[in-house]
Amino acid sequence: MKAKKTIGRIDKLDLPELGLVKVQAKIDTGAYTSAIHCSKIHIEKDKEGRELLVYTISAKRLGQGMKAKKFKTADFKLKKIKSSNGQVQERYVVKTKIKIFNKIYNTEFSLSDRSHMKNPILLGRKLLSGRFVVDVTEENLSYQYHQNGR
Repeated sequence: MKAKKTIGRIDKLDLPELGLVKVQAKIDTGAYTSAIHCSKIHIEKDKEGRELLVYTISAKRLGQGMKAKKFKTADFKLKKIKSSNGQVQERYVVKTKIKIFNKIYNTEFSLSDRSHMKNPILLGRKLLSGRFVVDVTEENLSYQYHQNGR
């Protein structure tokens, strides 16, 4: 059995395909799907008539020196997701890569307005399961690991 890494209750993570670095994330074992803060989420058609999901990740939620980024993708799905207050919502879900402890993982993020939340990213059980153990007394273990050049 492979040893699991210990991750704290919050951490700073990279999303290389989105060009995002050191974005603060809350580790949430109560959530199944991971989520990322987005706005201006809508569908538009490309020249061939394919549906594209368009969304913006706002600058003030990302950290110092970052600008708002607009993304378009044809690789998305609409899923029913239970929110923290127990309501079921339909949300768009996209696939991307995330870097934790200098290792790249493929994962999915639901696109959500997290402007009222402290952290722009929430990491759920689907990503954590079988890979990480959560120690709620710790913070930024992956970020420190990265800073120490491991």
